[in-house]
Amino acid sequence: MISGVITKVAGPLVIAEGMRNANMFDVVRVSDQRLIGEIIEMHGDKASIQVYEETSGLGPGEAVESTGAPLSVELGPGLIGAIYDGIQRPLNEIMRVAGNNLKRGVEVPSLDHKKKWEFKPCAKKGDEVVAGDVIGTVQETHAVLHKVLVPNKISGKIKDIRSGEFTVDDVVAVVEKDGNEEEIRMATKWPVRVGRPYKRKLSPDILLTTGQRTIDTLFPIAKGGVAAVPGPFGSGKTVVQHQLAKWASADIIVYIGCGERGNEMTDVLNEFPELKDPRTGNSLMERTVLIANTSDMPVAAREASIYTGITIAEYFRDMGYTVALMADSTSRWAEALREMSGRLEEMPGEEGYPAYLGSRLAQFYERAGRIIVNGSNDTEGALSVIGAVSPPGGDISEPVSQATLRIVKVFWGLDASLAYKRHFPAINWLTSYSLYTDQLSDWYAKNASPDFMELRGRLMALLQDESELQEIVNLVGMDALSAPDRLKLETARAIREDYLHQNAFDSVDTYTSLKKQVLMMRAILLCYDKSIEALEQGANVDLLIGMLVRERIGRFKYEKEENIDQEFASISAILDKEIKDALERSED
Repeated sequence: MISGVITKVAGPLVIAEGMRNANMFDVVRVSDQRLIGEIIEMHGDKASIQVYEETSGLGPGEAVESTGAPLSVELGPGLIGAIYDGIQRPLNEIMRVAGNNLKRGVEVPSLDHKKKWEFKPCAKKGDEVVAGDVIGTVQETHAVLHKVLVPNKISGKIKDIRSGEFTVDDVVAVVEKDGNEEEIRMATKWPVRVGRPYKRKLSPDILLTTGQRTIDTLFPIAKGGVAAVPGPFGSGKTVVQHQLAKWASADIIVYIGCGERGNEMTDVLNEFPELKDPRTGNSLMERTVLIANTSDMPVAAREASIYTGITIAEYFRDMGYTVALMADSTSRWAEALREMSGRLEEMPGEEGYPAYLGSRLAQFYERAGRIIVNGSNDTEGALSVIGAVSPPGGDISEPVSQATLRIVKVFWGLDASLAYKRHFPAINWLTSYSLYTDQLSDWYAKNASPDFMELRGRLMALLQDESELQEIVNLVGMDALSAPDRLKLETARAIREDYLHQNAFDSVDTYTSLKKQVLMMRAILLCYDKSIEALEQGANVDLLIGMLVRERIGRFKYEKEENIDQEFASISAILDKEIKDALERSED
C-alpha cells in the first residue's frame, strides 16, 4: 500500500506528498475517514487528487493511501434496476446502511455479493472460447437476459463449467490454456476511462426508431449514433429524454443525471419505476440503469459519472444489445471540469473552461457506435448516446454547446419560444439537423416507404418556404400573398400543428409508427396537391382553405394504429368530394 501525506486542500482538490510509486488515475483513500479520490496529476512525488466526497474538515498532515487500481466499475448481474451515484455506489444500499443522513467514506459494494443468481451454461466442457464469448446466462429481470462473457484477454479450453445458483463471486467456469488455468466469475471489473474493446465498427445505417415524428422523420438518429439536445431551462430536454428512454428501439437504457437539480432527479427516480414499458408491460426499470448525481453532490463526482455510465452501457452492448445512453446534462459535467481545472491553476480556455474541453467531450462521444463485438461469433451490438446540453440563457454560442456540435451528428435544437407556445417537442425545425439522413435513405426505402425521403423533403421545403412567407406577412399582411402562397402557408401550419406537435401524455399520440408517419405525411401533402390543382382550375382559395377535411387530417394523429389504413382511405374520399364541391361553388 502506497501512503502519502496531505499538504494542501483546495475544495475538491487535495495535494499529497510521498506518492512517488502511485500511478495516474489510481483510486486513493483520503484521511482516516477514507474518502474516495482519484489521482489526476503527478509531479515527482506530489499527487493532485480529485476527491469525490465533501472535503470540509480535512487538513495537512492527514494520510492518503493508494489502492493501486484505477477507478473501475463492477459489472455483473444486479446492475439492471439499480440506482447509483457518480462512482457506482448503490444509493438504496447506502441509505439502508447509513440512513437518510449520508456519511462520508461509506464503503458499499456496487453489486449484491450475497444474492444468488440462476446460472445456465451455454458452453460445455471441452469447448474452445475466446474473450467476449457467452458462456452462460442469468435471467436478471423479465426484460433482460444477462449474458456472462469470457473476460478480456482470457481464451482457451473450458476445463470445468457449472450450473445452478451462485453469487457473483463464485467460480462458474475454469478456462485452461498452455497449462494455465483462469477462473471465471459472474462479476468483473473495468476501468471507467478505458473504452471496452470490440472487433470493428459498422456504418450507422439503421434507424434508432423513437416514435417521435419530429425525430424519426426530420432529424433521425442512427443506431450507434450520437445526438445533442441543447435548450434553455423549461424547453423540454428532460421530457424528450424520457420519451426516448420509453419508446426508442433500444434493449437497455442507461440514464445519467449529471449535476441536475435535486427535484429533477427526484422526478426521474419517482417516474421511471412507474413508467410502463411498452415492450413488456412491466416497469421500465426492468431494463434501466440510473446514475443519480445531483448538483448538491460533490462537484468532482460529476466528472466521473458519465464515464461510469458509458462503461456500464458498453458492457451491455458487448452482450449484443442495443443500448441508449442519456446524459443530462453535459454542461454540468463541463462545469466540474472547469472547477477542477481552476483548482489545478491550469491556463483557462474560453469562458474559463479548460483548453482540453473539446477533446474530453470527443473521448466520451466516440465510445458510441454500432459494432461487431469481441468473440467467436460476429454478434452485433450498438450504443447510442444522447447528450443534453444546458447553455446559460439558451445561448448555444457558448463553448460546451459549440464543442458538442463539432462532435455529434444530430442537433435537436430546443426553442424556448416554441415551448412557451406549448408546442412540444419544442425542436426547432429550421435550426436542427441530422447528418445521418443520407446514410439512412436506403433503410427508410426498405422499412418505411420507397418515397419516404421524397415526402420528408417536401415537408422540409414547405416549412422553409413558410418562414420566408411569414416575413412578408409580418410586413405587409396576409392580403399581399398570392392564392398559391396562402395554400402553402396553410399546409405548413398543418405540418407544424398536426404533424410535428406531439402529445407525450396522450396514450395514442405519444408514439407513432413509421407506417402511420408515412400516411400522415401523405394525407397533408395530398390535400395540398389537390388544392393547388383545384386552384388552377378556378376554385376559390377561401373555400379550399375552409374545407372541413383539414380538421379530419388534424385528428389523424389520434387514430389507433389498427385503424390508420381505413382512416386514410376515408380522408382521401372526403377530400375528393370537398374539392369537387369547392370547384362547383366557385363556378356559381
